[in-house]
Amino acid sequence: MEPIIQTKGLCHIYSAGTPFQQTALDHVDFAAYPGECLGIIGRTGSGKSTLIQHLNGLLKPTAGQVLLEGKDIWSSKAQTRATRFFVGLVFQYPEYQLFEETVYQDIAFGPKNMGLDENEIDRRVRQAAAFVGLEEAVLNVSPFELSGGQKRRVAIAGVIAMEPKVLVLDEPTAGLDPEGVAQILSNIQDYRTANGAAVILVSHSMEEVARMADRLVVIHNGRIPLSGTPKEVFAHGETLISMGLGVPQITRVFTRLRAMGADVDPSVYTIPQAKAALLAALAAGKGEP
Repeated sequence: MEPIIQTKGLCHIYSAGTPFQQTALDHVDFAAYPGECLGIIGRTGSGKSTLIQHLNGLLKPTAGQVLLEGKDIWSSKAQTRATRFFVGLVFQYPEYQLFEETVYQDIAFGPKNMGLDENEIDRRVRQAAAFVGLEEAVLNVSPFELSGGQKRRVAIAGVIAMEPKVLVLDEPTAGLDPEGVAQILSNIQDYRTANGAAVILVSHSMEEVARMADRLVVIHNGRIPLSGTPKEVFAHGETLISMGLGVPQITRVFTRLRAMGADVDPSVYTIPQAKAALLAALAAGKGEP
């Protein structure tokens, strides 16, 4: 399968040629595939936000390429503009970017800029609202009258309404309570399933990416030292900790159990896996003479 979006030798230098010059990305090769959920993890300042802002053309590379379906997104002005609709980017705390008089108008902002007709805009607004669990009655309300969690869903719906084939979310659950987190992650999964979109999820929550992601990419000092399935990446627990990261709590528990002599897999990273592993270990113990 060919990547839907990828970078080749991507470099970005802030304040180049000045005493404040800083290399944020250093020859990064990155790819996401249709229909997958790709988690990006890294400590603050590692280069995560710089990377995702390249994916829809908000930042231009100092060197290297960003390819969308094999085409350089900077090959023409038309290609760059199309990329910004094709690759939807939801910033951290997106509710602070709401500005229209009604929820409907806020969600419709992107589709209107795409030049769609009123019927298509209406279809997309209502479908996007449904994806994020907003009731029809909310559409005519001011977004500033809603709760924090509802505002977050309105902001995400505004990006979903453009029907991007790549949906990039920067800490989409930051500041939400557990119920709000579960709702947002479910909404994202619903959109991915219904549209076959690639979802790129930036998160500081190891539990979150462990639950959602098919693959993980670790960014450290502007490079990608680790990538693979969650099981493969979380198997490098000590390396992740040395980078200022961590592993899911359940992985820490199983690593400790292994150190105490229990015959368990230390790379377990979700609760269902933990349950299955413990039941298997108990069954094996009962079978001993």
